Amino acid sequence: MPIEVRRITEADIPGYNACCDTVARERLYLAMLEAPPLERSRVFVQGLLKSGAPMVVAADGDEIVGWCDINPLTHEVFRHRGGLGMGLLPAYRRQGLGKRLLEAALAAAREHGLERVDLQVYAKNIAAIRLYEKAGFVVEGTFRQGRKLDGVYDDVLLMVKFLQ
Repeated sequence: MPIEVRRITEADIPGYNACCDTVARERLYLAMLEAPPLERSRVFVQGLLKSGAPMVVAADGDEIVGWCDINPLTHEVFRHRGGLGMGLLPAYRRQGLGKRLLEAALAAAREHGLERVDLQVYAKNIAAIRLYEKAGFVVEGTFRQGRKLDGVYDDVLLMVKFLQ
């Protein structure tokens, strides 16, 4: 069965949380080191669903193997912007699935009326940086030594894509 990229549903929330936990525990890509409690993930996703904000998942049958969300900012002067987060289970990387997730989320962001999408990525995450650059993101700034984990620093790149 081919992997389906589609909007998240309430039924996907436990699978999304489990996927997020696996990626977080790699300690390489996300700011969190484990997924939030399931109920907090449920509140997050339900909020996105209620507002119509972009969140897509990759489903391999019943298993959620990746996600991409663009969380709109809520202050009046920032509502044209959204922050991007995404992740894929290790076995599903380097197959074009990240590109599919990103394209679907960006299309949904345009439909939602967002004009600008921001993201933060660790400088050592070369594969993600290349994916974002191919999708039209550019580096807007760098937080030098923006991440410190186990005594090791990494720069954090701020990237942006304008949707108009």
